[in-house]
Amino acid sequence: MRRTVSILGCGWLGTALGRSLLRKGWKVKGSVASTQSYNRLEVSGISAFYVKAKAQSLTVDYNSFFNTDVLIISIPPTRTDCVEDSFPKKIEQVIEKVQELSIKKVLFISSTSVYESKNTEVKEGDEGTPEKASGRALLKAEKLLLENPAFQTTVIRFGGLIGYDRNPARFVQHRNAPVFDSPVNLIHRDDCVNIISQIIEKDIWGEVFNASSPEHPGRNEFYAKAAKISDLPIPVFSKDKGSFKVINSDKLIGALEYKFVYQSPMDYLKEVEEWAYRI
Repeated sequence: MRRTVSILGCGWLGTALGRSLLRKGWKVKGSVASTQSYNRLEVSGISAFYVKAKAQSLTVDYNSFFNTDVLIISIPPTRTDCVEDSFPKKIEQVIEKVQELSIKKVLFISSTSVYESKNTEVKEGDEGTPEKASGRALLKAEKLLLENPAFQTTVIRFGGLIGYDRNPARFVQHRNAPVFDSPVNLIHRDDCVNIISQIIEKDIWGEVFNASSPEHPGRNEFYAKAAKISDLPIPVFSKDKGSFKVINSDKLIGALEYKFVYQSPMDYLKEVEEWAYRI
């Protein structure tokens, strides 16, 4: 019998994940919150649903979206969620539906922004007090999910997402202040898709994992190279590292016996450069 996965928030990452799981034989349902996205999702072969999460309500076109073996929550805080309590309240609305439909396995896509920048390496458990409201909101949402005994949750804290049409050179364009030379914590979308797939296929639940490429080049090296490849202006860099953190993903690598497709973000830039020469 085919297993079913529902992806709440089928955007840039969720759609790629859904397509990959379809190829592996999963039945995939995906949710969006706009008509344009709905049409795009239907073309991909993923069963499309409309789900809109708000702090006070959850709008769903069909409850069958939540008839699933695994629910993947991939809805990051938006600018309107800057107040720390707004995003966790959205997650509370989702949790009510999870309990109502008796979903037993939940995977929550979080971010390394939950870690405080203490100029050192950080592992799971080293959260501290995140600088950004979005990081504090994600940390509260993680806690709501992990502490709920009605279902099992695994949390993946991804670094900054790169790959395909996400040109990293644009991340630092039009900045007035110099770019600090701190280590980057990035991960390619292919690795994200592989990691999520392996966790649900291996039934690894009740865990929190960091997921960032094991190598962390400096921002000066990475973004200068990205800008050069893209024929964009080289940003102004500072030799100062500023405040930073280095994400340690050893726990994930050990639990999954995972080998990153892109061990370093520089591997991705090298690939892009090679393709540019071929064209």
